[in-house]
Amino acid sequence: MLTAAARPPAEPRSQDFPPSNAQRADEIKSIAAEFEAVFIAEMLSHAGFEKALASDAGFGGEAMSGMLLEKYAEMIAKRGGFGVAALIERQIASRPVHAK
Repeated sequence: MLTAAARPPAEPRSQDFPPSNAQRADEIKSIAAEFEAVFIAEMLSHAGFEKALASDAGFGGEAMSGMLLEKYAEMIAKRGGFGVAALIERQIASRPVHAK
């Protein structure tokens, strides 16, 4: 068994270091965009678009309409959506990063 002095130092893990500002900004932007896409999908679903897409769709139409609705929501969010992602980005980016 190696003693602590004889063991090679452990490789630093990425979670040991805070992310750079660019990494943090990219992560915040990605998470905010994903949230907005989910939010838009829920809004469209509750507005009846999922049922409308499933009508006359045949066997499995309901399952496919849900996936289609999610893709539409992603496309809407990528094109700017309703501005929810931008608001979330500003809110999260304004908070300080706390070290673990």
